[in-house]
Amino acid sequence: MDLLVAGMTTMPPLPGRSGDPPCEIGGLEEDEARRRLERDGANTWSTGRRHHWVRLLRDIVTEPMFLMLIVATAIYAILGDGGEAAFLGASVLIVIAITVTQEVRAQGALAALRELAAPLAHVLRSGKERRIPATEVVMGDTLMLREGDRVAADGDLIDGTVLVDESLLTGESVPVERISGGAEILVHAGTLVVGGHARIRVTATGERTALGSIGKSIAEASSLPSALQKAAGRIVRIFATIAIALAMLLWLVSWSWAGMAPLDAALAAIALAMAILPEEVPVVLAVFYALGARRIARHEVLTRRLAAVETMGTISLLAVDKTGTLTRNEMAVTALADVSGGVRMATEPLGEAMRSLMSVAADACPRGSLDPTDRAILTFTRTHLHDRAVGDEPVAWHEYPVAPGRPFVSRVFAGTAAGTWTMATKGAPEAIVDLCGLDQETLSRTLAEAAAMAARGLRVLAVAQAAVQGDVAPEAVQSIRHRYVGLVALADPLRCDVPAAMAECRGAGIRVVMLTGDHPATAAAIAVQAGLRSDHLLTGAEIDRLDDETLAIRLRETEVCARVQPSQKLRLVAAFRQAGHVVGMTGDGVNDAPALRAADVGVAMGRRGSDVAREAADLVLLSDRFAALVSAIRLGRRVYDNVHRSMRFISAAHVPIVMLAIVPAVMQWSPLLLPVQIALVEMIIDPACSIVFEATPAARDIMRRPPRRSDESPFASRNVGTGLLEGAGMGALLVAAYGLMLSAGVPAPSARLAAFLGLLATTVVLVLAGGADTAAPAKRTPLASVLVFVALSVAAGVALIPPLRHILGFAGPSLLTLAVPVSCAAGALLWLRFVNYLIHRYAPARTGQDRKPAPHPYREESES
Repeated sequence: MDLLVAGMTTMPPLPGRSGDPPCEIGGLEEDEARRRLERDGANTWSTGRRHHWVRLLRDIVTEPMFLMLIVATAIYAILGDGGEAAFLGASVLIVIAITVTQEVRAQGALAALRELAAPLAHVLRSGKERRIPATEVVMGDTLMLREGDRVAADGDLIDGTVLVDESLLTGESVPVERISGGAEILVHAGTLVVGGHARIRVTATGERTALGSIGKSIAEASSLPSALQKAAGRIVRIFATIAIALAMLLWLVSWSWAGMAPLDAALAAIALAMAILPEEVPVVLAVFYALGARRIARHEVLTRRLAAVETMGTISLLAVDKTGTLTRNEMAVTALADVSGGVRMATEPLGEAMRSLMSVAADACPRGSLDPTDRAILTFTRTHLHDRAVGDEPVAWHEYPVAPGRPFVSRVFAGTAAGTWTMATKGAPEAIVDLCGLDQETLSRTLAEAAAMAARGLRVLAVAQAAVQGDVAPEAVQSIRHRYVGLVALADPLRCDVPAAMAECRGAGIRVVMLTGDHPATAAAIAVQAGLRSDHLLTGAEIDRLDDETLAIRLRETEVCARVQPSQKLRLVAAFRQAGHVVGMTGDGVNDAPALRAADVGVAMGRRGSDVAREAADLVLLSDRFAALVSAIRLGRRVYDNVHRSMRFISAAHVPIVMLAIVPAVMQWSPLLLPVQIALVEMIIDPACSIVFEATPAARDIMRRPPRRSDESPFASRNVGTGLLEGAGMGALLVAAYGLMLSAGVPAPSARLAAFLGLLATTVVLVLAGGADTAAPAKRTPLASVLVFVALSVAAGVALIPPLRHILGFAGPSLLTLAVPVSCAAGALLWLRFVNYLIHRYAPARTGQDRKPAPHPYREESES
């Protein structure tokens, strides 16, 4: 689409508050911008989060565990047991404190992520263009708008032409055109620039914008629950139903058969329901994913959707861009070749032909471009050509950007005489020579020079010029005969950490495919340096000629795709997914958004990526580094491992409590666990789930195992079943110890104390074991030592503080008080080792090295 780009000569006075100094052509001064920010406030609007704590309180008081504690407290009060009632009342407050603490941790992590995810704006300050958070834009700022930007504030066009998508405000899907000097020059905050570039003068920020006035927020990422969080909610609801049913049954049995008083039987029933209910499950997922995303952000990777944390561990293929991701994105002009075939290094003195070549190349670069190649060419010409100083570049009246079937950029300038135009074009050499109609000798020499430069890993652009007659600018570039000017070769060296990251991907069973718009020879040279194979390289032109079935066959061995158009990336992603891969893909442009959404994990570039790409992506590489993405995958795997470990612990920890609540009632023994004791045990279990296991380091082999299958879940029968088996063995030990003590004539209060301390001891052993099939037990976590200290403090308190013993129904300590917990802990450790043996003997470990990799959807067929 042809876009008018008019030059700016003057800036109209700024409307708005009186007392504001006039806005100069170089934008606001920093001091003035700071003053206006303090006066008007941040450029943001209400997100509804002021009601967050009201919702949190509502969620707390409607939690089944909270309600059961309240009911139990009321029953103790009715029975006249003031101490027990007071203790449970204190437990209620502790539950609230733990919930609030976990929420603060999770929300603090999410707040940090939201701050990183906030859109950025390009502003002109003190004569220089700066990239600042959109929240810091103030009245009177000069905003630079480019294709793909989300407009940060309301403003009037100063110069240029843009197409904006206003569907967020109006619901209309058709973009509208805004032209400086036209009848409608107002551009609204929240709208999307889908074409062109321009500058606007900000007239309203924050809640004073059209978007802010209707109270909508577009700055925050969606916080919809992930698949695992939905599954966790279903599991808790199922167990809550089971708990209520069994509690009612136990109440009837205890009252009618065991002869307990109705209220005492109700306490036993409540204790059973509290023992069964896995209320920690949704908390674990919320806290783990929020804190895991924050850990990933420390590696310069922003998680915009928490569901991506659980998906990263399943990625089996990474489709990555070359420029800026594998390379440094620091382009510099390296070599030049003029029309005569003379090649000269950029460090050598320039002759007239080379000076003409660079002048035309600079004309083909859009003003204010952020593209590294354009910036390198403009920097070179401003340094070596004295007539190309900043601000002296001619103003283009029309531009033809890169588009499907047009791998080059053309810019049109008014000629010296009326009715004449000059066109400067640069782009892929094979496309440019087609515009020039070169003789066979010049054509062969030009393509050979381009191939030789590209083989050295250089990015090669051909440059051409055309003179056009007519009253208006031409409508199509392809129909205009150009004059070939020469070649410009630029270098963008490989990042030094890429080879190691590639090796780590290979060890982790992750295939990497490079997608680039560069020349095949350039792509192949960089691929070899990075550690990729280039012998089955595929080009964009070949992709267009292949049907889907043939493309799938070609992609089996392809690790490099060159001359790829953004529109072709969507087809490639679909092909990789059809072949059975879980795909992570990087992208930065507006046209990359569909492919980013189609990928299982879309990854946008933080520095050079458009706002559209960032909004379509699940992750944002703040530094654009490939190694950072690999680090994010490693941390994502760690988060999943810890969730897996935590769910197994929850399954195991609840079984002994359930058994100690049911068996004494069925056997008509003296009750062992009532709500007060269970509330005390939960103070150990809850922090273990949400704090200790979350901080567990990654297993040593975490990047030496294949990606987990997408259907794997921490709620799978293998993981939960193993936890239930572990808990059943420890529960049997505790029940047997309690029964033996009662049969031996030990008073019930003394037996209860010994069994309760045994329950604490086995729970701590379970925490320190950290899961039988993992390589990073929780005992390596410093927080585990804190948990052990807390457990010992609780044990000492219930054994040595008489008022607390009385509330819990325990007797004073004795030799039995020490012998039973030690014996139970030793027995639990032996039982866990036995379960560990069974798992590794009859079922290969989920995360161990003995597990065979999942079948590679390409490798099997290619080997056959």
